[in-house]
Amino acid sequence: MEFALILAVVVVILVLRSVKVVPQQHAWVVERLGRYDRTLAPGLNLILPFIERVAYRHLLKEVPMDIASQVCITRDNTQLTVDGILYFQVTDAMRASYGSSNYVLAISQLAQTTLRSVIGRLELDKTFEEREFINHSVVSALDEAAANWGVKVLRYEIKDLTPPAEILHAMQRQITAEREKRAVIATSEGTRQQQINQAEGERQAAIERSEGERQAAINRAQGEAAAIETVAAATAHAIELVAQSIEKPGGGNAVQLKVAQQALDAYRALAKSSTTLVVPADLTQAAGLIASAMTVWKASPKP
Repeated sequence: MEFALILAVVVVILVLRSVKVVPQQHAWVVERLGRYDRTLAPGLNLILPFIERVAYRHLLKEVPMDIASQVCITRDNTQLTVDGILYFQVTDAMRASYGSSNYVLAISQLAQTTLRSVIGRLELDKTFEEREFINHSVVSALDEAAANWGVKVLRYEIKDLTPPAEILHAMQRQITAEREKRAVIATSEGTRQQQINQAEGERQAAIERSEGERQAAINRAQGEAAAIETVAAATAHAIELVAQSIEKPGGGNAVQLKVAQQALDAYRALAKSSTTLVVPADLTQAAGLIASAMTVWKASPKP
């Protein structure tokens, strides 16, 4: 009875030691008599008790790892405190078990040394602009070395770049000066554009005024010409009518009467406009004046 109990206990122990259930996204490395034998896949697996054992257990998920902050010196001899985060994944459980005694520590140290080397080739201003280049350089260097450790480095991200306090103050002053410069330039550009717009408006207004004055002068000249033409036409028509009237019977007497009347009107107007009046000593001279006018009229060519 005791032997059966002991045998049952031994069987249970053997079953427990031989049956292994591997979780999803895990890989277990089995050694047989101290040598690598195989890698157990997720699910139910059997091993030989006391001859085989699970030597290493690896997680196959993507693992984030903080890289400790460190001081890096740039190409222009400026100190920067840099920290980041690294993402890696075990792809070969056998190499991860035997390629390095501690692949996590190896990756962390290599990330720090590679980061110092990359930043040492850049100037301070470039380190803020070339984060993508820094990340890519670190991943390329790590991935090449980590291939022997059964690890795939997926990406590296810089979390923070912190220059010394005096550099921060200088950068702040530079940013302030740059913003003030842009504000002054924007103000001057606005003033310049305003002056251009104002000059353009004044120029356009002057052109419009000159065009208006020119058109007004043209209209006045055309009006005066039309008026002169109308007056000349009316005068010519009146002269023509007078000439036709003179040719009629009694026209000559009418002309003599008109000339005499105009002469008397001229004396009358002169008497009104001046305090001194010179008149002929003999009023018969007025008749002579009228006769002279008629002689001139008769001698002139008739139309």
